[in-house]
Amino acid sequence: MSLSGRTIRIDGNVECVEDVLIEGQIKGHVWNNEHVVTVAPDAVVTGDIVARVITVRGAVEGTMVATGRIDIHAEARVTGRVVAPRFMLAEGAAFNGRVEPQHLDAALSVARHRRGGATDEAATAPATSV
Repeated sequence: MSLSGRTIRIDGNVECVEDVLIEGQIKGHVWNNEHVVTVAPDAVVTGDIVARVITVRGAVEGTMVATGRIDIHAEARVTGRVVAPRFMLAEGAAFNGRVEPQHLDAALSVARHRRGGATDEAATAPATSV
Protein backbone atom coordinates (compact mmCIF):
# COMPACT_ATOMS: atom_id res chain seq x y z
CA MET A 1 0.00 0.00 0.00
CA SER A 2 1.20 3.49 -0.67
CA LEU A 3 0.10 6.93 0.38
CA SER A 4 1.74 8.20 -2.79
CA GLY A 5 2.36 11.66 -3.98
CA ARG A 6 4.24 14.50 -2.37
CA THR A 7 1.07 16.61 -2.42
CA ILE A 8 -1.01 14.20 -0.30
CA ARG A 9 -1.88 15.72 3.08
CA ILE A 10 -3.74 13.82 5.76
CA ASP A 11 -4.97 15.48 8.94
CA GLY A 12 -6.00 12.57 11.13
CA ASN A 13 -4.95 9.09 12.14
CA VAL A 14 -4.05 6.37 9.64
CA GLU A 15 -4.62 2.68 10.36
CA CYS A 16 -3.13 0.11 7.98
CA VAL A 17 -3.35 -3.65 7.64
CA GLU A 18 -0.41 -4.07 5.25
CA ASP A 19 3.03 -2.55 4.61
CA VAL A 20 2.77 1.15 3.77
CA LEU A 21 4.97 3.74 2.03
CA ILE A 22 4.26 7.35 3.05
CA GLU A 23 5.24 10.00 0.51
CA GLY A 24 3.15 13.01 1.54
CA GLN A 25 2.37 14.69 4.85
CA ILE A 26 0.49 13.19 7.79
CA LYS A 27 -0.58 15.11 10.89
CA GLY A 28 -1.77 12.32 13.10
CA HIS A 29 -0.80 8.88 14.30
CA VAL A 30 0.07 5.95 12.04
CA TRP A 31 -0.96 2.53 13.38
CA ASN A 32 0.39 -0.47 11.48
CA ASN A 33 0.97 -2.94 14.28
CA GLU A 34 2.19 -6.06 12.45
CA HIS A 35 3.63 -4.49 9.32
CA VAL A 36 6.22 -2.09 7.89
CA VAL A 37 5.97 1.70 7.68
CA THR A 38 8.40 3.51 5.37
CA VAL A 39 8.63 7.30 5.44
CA ALA A 40 9.92 8.42 2.02
CA PRO A 41 12.61 11.14 1.65
CA ASP A 42 10.16 14.02 1.02
CA ALA A 43 7.52 12.81 3.49
CA VAL A 44 6.69 14.46 6.81
CA VAL A 45 4.89 12.71 9.67
CA THR A 46 3.88 14.73 12.72
CA GLY A 47 2.53 12.16 15.15
CA ASP A 48 3.32 8.77 16.59
CA ILE A 49 4.06 5.68 14.48
CA VAL A 50 3.45 2.12 15.72
CA ALA A 51 4.60 -0.75 13.49
CA ARG A 52 6.67 -3.91 13.35
CA VAL A 53 9.42 -2.16 11.36
CA ILE A 54 9.81 1.58 10.76
CA THR A 55 12.17 2.99 8.12
CA VAL A 56 12.66 6.74 8.00
CA ARG A 57 14.17 8.60 5.07
CA GLY A 58 12.05 11.76 5.50
CA ALA A 59 10.99 13.70 8.60
CA VAL A 60 9.20 12.41 11.70
CA GLU A 61 8.23 14.34 14.80
CA GLY A 62 6.75 12.11 17.48
CA THR A 63 7.20 8.77 19.19
CA MET A 64 8.09 5.76 17.06
CA VAL A 65 7.33 2.33 18.54
CA ALA A 66 8.42 -0.81 16.70
CA THR A 67 8.25 -4.43 17.82
CA GLY A 68 11.08 -5.27 15.39
CA ARG A 69 13.41 -2.42 14.48
CA ILE A 70 13.65 1.25 13.56
CA ASP A 71 16.04 2.39 10.81
CA ILE A 72 16.82 6.08 10.47
CA HIS A 73 18.68 6.70 7.22
CA ALA A 74 21.28 9.38 6.44
CA GLU A 75 18.83 11.83 4.85
CA ALA A 76 16.26 11.52 7.68
CA ARG A 77 15.27 14.14 10.25
CA VAL A 78 13.74 12.78 13.45
CA THR A 79 12.63 14.56 16.61
CA GLY A 80 11.10 12.48 19.36
CA ARG A 81 11.32 9.17 21.12
CA VAL A 82 12.39 5.83 19.65
CA VAL A 83 11.20 2.64 21.35
CA ALA A 84 12.30 -0.64 19.74
CA PRO A 85 14.45 -3.67 20.53
CA ARG A 86 16.71 -2.81 17.54
CA PHE A 87 17.67 0.66 16.33
CA MET A 88 19.90 1.84 13.48
CA LEU A 89 20.96 5.47 13.09
CA ALA A 90 22.92 6.15 9.92
CA GLU A 91 25.77 8.61 9.82
CA GLY A 92 24.47 11.97 8.64
CA ALA A 93 20.94 11.53 9.98
CA ALA A 94 19.53 14.32 12.15
CA PHE A 95 18.18 12.83 15.39
CA ASN A 96 17.03 14.84 18.41
CA GLY A 97 15.40 12.65 21.01
CA ARG A 98 15.68 9.60 23.20
CA VAL A 99 16.14 5.90 22.52
CA GLU A 100 14.31 3.72 25.07
CA PRO A 101 14.39 0.01 24.13
CA GLN A 102 13.62 -0.97 27.72
CA HIS A 103 10.17 0.67 27.55
CA LEU A 104 8.73 -1.31 24.61
CA ASP A 105 5.98 -3.11 26.51
CA ALA A 106 4.87 0.06 28.30
CA ALA A 107 4.92 2.10 25.06
CA LEU A 108 2.80 -0.51 23.27
CA SER A 109 0.29 -0.52 26.14
CA VAL A 110 0.03 3.27 26.05
CA ALA A 111 -0.36 3.24 22.24
CA ARG A 112 -3.14 0.64 22.44
CA HIS A 113 -4.89 2.63 25.15
CA ARG A 114 -4.71 5.86 23.14
CA ARG A 115 -6.01 4.00 20.10
CA GLY A 116 -9.11 2.96 22.02
CA GLY A 117 -8.17 0.19 24.41
CA ALA A 118 -7.71 -2.43 21.70
CA THR A 119 -6.51 -5.85 22.73
CA ASP A 120 -3.60 -7.54 20.94
CA GLU A 121 -6.00 -9.46 18.69
CA ALA A 122 -8.13 -6.45 17.84
CA ALA A 123 -5.06 -4.28 17.29
CA THR A 124 -4.20 -6.27 14.15
CA ALA A 125 -7.70 -5.81 12.67
CA PRO A 126 -8.70 -2.15 12.92
CA ALA A 127 -12.24 -1.11 12.13
CA THR A 128 -11.11 1.49 9.61
CA SER A 129 -8.18 0.83 7.33
CA VAL A 130 -6.39 2.59 4.50
